[in-house]
Amino acid sequence: MMPIPPILTDPTRRYDLVLLLDVTDGNPNGDPDADNLPRMDPATQQGLISDVALKRRIRDYVQLTQADVPGRAIVVQSGTALHTHQQRAYTALGLTSTGSKQAAADVARARAWMCQTFYDIRMFGAVMTTGINCGQVRGPMQCTFARSIDPIVPLDHTITRITVTRIADLVVTRTPDGRMTGKQTMIGRKPLVSYALYRAHGFFSPHLAAQTGVTAADLTIFWQALVHMWDLDRSASRGLIACRGLYVFVHAAALGSAPAHTLFDRIQLDPLAPDGMPTSFRDYAGRIRIADQELPDGVTLVRLVAG
Repeated sequence: MMPIPPILTDPTRRYDLVLLLDVTDGNPNGDPDADNLPRMDPATQQGLISDVALKRRIRDYVQLTQADVPGRAIVVQSGTALHTHQQRAYTALGLTSTGSKQAAADVARARAWMCQTFYDIRMFGAVMTTGINCGQVRGPMQCTFARSIDPIVPLDHTITRITVTRIADLVVTRTPDGRMTGKQTMIGRKPLVSYALYRAHGFFSPHLAAQTGVTAADLTIFWQALVHMWDLDRSASRGLIACRGLYVFVHAAALGSAPAHTLFDRIQLDPLAPDGMPTSFRDYAGRIRIADQELPDGVTLVRLVAG
């Protein structure tokens, strides 16, 4: 596991990050409104990966590696209802839910219990006001959509399977008009991107972290997740996804020493289009430019993964 420098594990500091990840022959984030084709900005043809998809992989990493550690449980997971976890808070605290008329003191206690118990609530926040009221939590760690450096060409390949789904499909019959019914194979689709390099941004607020109780260990797990979660989330549909760069601007002051966008401008990637289309990360060799000289006072740049 990659060691994390202590400067990145202080929840009283502000952090602004740039994440680079690439995908080869895979679908990093399907769009349900487009038959699960890779998400894409129709105006620029750039590929997109939603912030929800990124946080899903972080949650999965924490759930897989920290399942037995108190305070590292995950709320947003398949097969469970949010109200189940909110009821756990009321049961643990000996409270009775009265819905919208819940006393403010009870909601505050339930909110604190949820933050203490669940990693994703503590880091990303949640709205827990429906039904069993555990309040709202604004998470200190937020991230943007990831956007590909160059336009992508979504592909939709036809695939076949030599076994059918239903027993009835195996029965071969002849209809009165002479047609044969029954199936020997099944046809499906596999959408993917041949290659794309994506860039996302993230922000950590120490003021919100103080409210939710983020610890140094929480930050250590977060940085490790961004680097290693791709290796623990393999599937045929996602192809090969890898972290290609992780650059963190560390602020000495909790309020920050420079606007995030000015720091992000210090990391520039030159697209290949319109002169060509990328086929691997090697195509971007020499195109990543980092202006790490004369940083604003109080700002340190940590290259956790250097592309």
